[in-house]
Amino acid sequence: MELPWLKNVENAKRPARLPVVLSRSEVEAVLGRIRGTNGLIAGLLYGSGLRLMEAVRLRVKDVDLERCEMLVREQPGLLKEKQ
Repeated sequence: MELPWLKNVENAKRPARLPVVLSRSEVEAVLGRIRGTNGLIAGLLYGSGLRLMEAVRLRVKDVDLERCEMLVREQPGLLKEKQ
């Protein structure tokens, strides 16, 4: 089927290089060297996909270990002030 509006459309260009992704052993090595609160936050960021401020603002009462759930109260950047 001829689609005349597609004649001037160009294909997307491939990126010049692929993004760098750490292997599982590299991630374990990095996370294994971070201790204390920083290690906990780094593990949460990597394992759960939380944003930095979501992890920093997380409180003990927001974590339910029995149900394996976390309650994220604020999503930075998604809330706008009312004018």
